[in-house]
Amino acid sequence: MILVLNPATGSDSAEYKQLMAHLANLPGISTRIHTEVGSEQTLTEVYLIGNTKALPIEDMQSLPCVEHVVRISEEYRVLGRHKNDHRPTHFDYNGVRFGQDTLNVFAGLCAVDTLEHVELMMQALRDNGQVCTRMGAYKPRTSPYSFQGHGKACLPYVFELAGKYGIKVIAMEITHESHVEEICEALYRTGNSTGVMLQIGTRNTQNFELLKIVGRQQDFPVLLKRGFGITLDESLNAAEYLASEGNRKVVFGLRGMKTNMADPHRNFVDFAHVPVVKRLTRMPVCIDPSHSVGMRAASPEGILDIVNATAQGVIAGANMILVDFHPVPGKALVDGPQALLIRELPLFLEDVRIARESYEQRVALAGRYQETIA
Repeated sequence: MILVLNPATGSDSAEYKQLMAHLANLPGISTRIHTEVGSEQTLTEVYLIGNTKALPIEDMQSLPCVEHVVRISEEYRVLGRHKNDHRPTHFDYNGVRFGQDTLNVFAGLCAVDTLEHVELMMQALRDNGQVCTRMGAYKPRTSPYSFQGHGKACLPYVFELAGKYGIKVIAMEITHESHVEEICEALYRTGNSTGVMLQIGTRNTQNFELLKIVGRQQDFPVLLKRGFGITLDESLNAAEYLASEGNRKVVFGLRGMKTNMADPHRNFVDFAHVPVVKRLTRMPVCIDPSHSVGMRAASPEGILDIVNATAQGVIAGANMILVDFHPVPGKALVDGPQALLIRELPLFLEDVRIARESYEQRVALAGRYQETIA
C-alpha cells in the first residue's frame, strides 16, 4: 500500500509526525519513505510493507496529511500501474520532460571516438533543434580485443561540447559503480554544463548489485535496456530493482531480442511491446532501432530498415528513440555499419514527426471508439 501525502508536506510538521507515529503502531507493518523534489513542489510517498490487506483504504485515507491511497499488486510494486493509481507517468530532468505522453530523440555516437566527431554531432543536433544525444564513453564488448571506449578520458570534452551546443541530456552506458563517480566528477569540473541519463545495457540488466547501486543515487535518471534472452517480466523486475532502492526516474528500453529468427537483422525487433510496457508500468518507453536492426539495408521504396523500425515503435507510442549517427561511419570504432549519416538527421527527424502525428491521430480515433461503446 502507498500513502501519497499532500504536496509540500514537511517532515517536521505536526501532521506528518502524527501520521508516522500512527503507522509505527501498526502490527507487522514497516514503512519506507520516498520524497520527490520537483521544480514547483515536493511530493512524499509512504510505502507500507507487510500484510496490508486488513487495512481499509477509507481508514488510511482519513489519516493526517494523506492525499490518496493506492493498494498495490504484487507485480512491479513501485513502477507498476495499480488500481486507482493516479501517480504521474513522467519525470523532469535538467529541463527535459520524460513521460508516457512525450517523445525525445537521442541521436548520437554509439561510442565516442574523436573530439572532432563529437563536435560535428553536437553541432548537427543543435542545428536541427535537438537537446538530447547518446554518447558512449564506456563500451562493454563481446570480444576482449575490441575497442572498450575512451572512458573517463573523453568525459571532459564531451560535457564541455554539450554545454557549448545546448545539449541538455546525454545517454551514457555505465558498467561499474566507479563510472558514476567519474561522471559526477567530470560534470562538476565542467560546471555541470549538461545532464546525463545513466544507461544500463542489456548485458547488465541482471547485474543486481549494479542495479542496487545505481538505484540508490538520485542525481541521474536511468535508461534500463531489456536483457539478453530473458523475458519481458524479468526485465521489468530489473527496473523495479532500481525503483525499490529509491530512483523512480527510470526509462525502459526495447532493443530487440537476440535470436537467429531475426536474421538478417541483428536482433528481432520487439517494438510491439511498447504499449505493453506502458500498460503494465508508469515508465516511459525507449526504442533502439540501431541495435535492433544493425544494418543500413533499405526497402524497395528506399526507406532504411532502421527508419522503418523507428516508425513502428513511434506509431506504437514510444517516448524515446536511441539511434546511432556518425559523421564518417566507415571510421567509427563501434557499430559503424548501423550508423546513419549526419546529413540524414533532418530526414530522420521528419520521418519521426510523421510517425508521431500518425500515433496522435490513432489515439484520437481510439478515444472516439471508446465513446461509441461507453
